[in-house]
Amino acid sequence: MTILEKIIAHKQMEVDKLLKEARLFDMSKQSVPFKNRVTTSNEVQIISEIKRSSPSKGDINTEVHPVTLAKQYEAYGAVAISVLTDTVFFKGSMKDLQAVAEVVQIPVLCKDFIIHTVQIDQAKAAGASIILLIAAALSKQKLHELYQYATEKGLEVICEVHQMEELEAILELDPAIIGINNRNLKTFEVDLQTTVKLASHIKNKNTLIISESGISTRSDALLARDAGAEALLIGETLMRSTNLFETYHTLKVSKVRRMHDAR
Repeated sequence: MTILEKIIAHKQMEVDKLLKEARLFDMSKQSVPFKNRVTTSNEVQIISEIKRSSPSKGDINTEVHPVTLAKQYEAYGAVAISVLTDTVFFKGSMKDLQAVAEVVQIPVLCKDFIIHTVQIDQAKAAGASIILLIAAALSKQKLHELYQYATEKGLEVICEVHQMEELEAILELDPAIIGINNRNLKTFEVDLQTTVKLASHIKNKNTLIISESGISTRSDALLARDAGAEALLIGETLMRSTNLFETYHTLKVSKVRRMHDAR
């Protein structure tokens, strides 16, 4: 089994448990706008991630205090905070997300492997304004179903792709936001050229492109920007940073106009 297959198999067990519990989630929480904050900025924005561990890197920072770090992220200019909520493989939790959402004024992304609507309900109830739908983990039909459900609940959705076949399935939705993951979730290998290759096929100038994974230097940020990304999702680099202010300053770059008309 690939790493992704192992994660999804365990996620199905978690979903089955949630469904058996038949919990009623409070869906009344108002979402905090995300996309408009990015598109109206003159800088490429940073989505800062709280990530204790990963299958590829092992433990990154298991002692992190999510609330303390989230406040720092917000103070240094993060446009949103991504919280890994998977427990088994990433050592996160929905409690982490809830705690963060209660103390920041910026949008919070539930970063998980969502395969069922009950997970969307759980994320919104915990305070998420954004969810992630990973094309590699879903059939096209399920992807469309979950996207529709989440948007009806008032959530913004990052549709994540890693290869052309996934992007083609995503483009049928004409989504507001596409995340290009430079990491192959089957092998966990990273290649920043993934953003370059796939972004060139996204023709709708109103689609927000996010480059995810593997961004650690200013040159990485510039490469993603020049490919068309208006936001960067950064986890490990920030989690390992010994000087967050300096790291943010290094990774923050000005926008350039996307050259859709020239394509």
